[in-house]
Amino acid sequence: MAKLLTLTEWASETYSQPPSLSAMRRWAREGRIYPCPELHGKECRLHPEAIYLNSHKHARNPNVHSHSVVGG
Repeated sequence: MAKLLTLTEWASETYSQPPSLSAMRRWAREGRIYPCPELHGKECRLHPEAIYLNSHKHARNPNVHSHSVVGG
């Protein structure tokens, strides 16, 4: 099993300019980090391969058209 990292350790390895600790705690609460951080006491721990999921950017399927009519 890989060593779990604190939020600040993970951010320093993942980002050239790490986000604030409060932002990362919010991401953890909102489920924006995958795999989900584990709470050890009062501290979140993450797998080194964890990634940030931006819920505002949705993947778009090029085969689905927004104006398609079903059954017509």
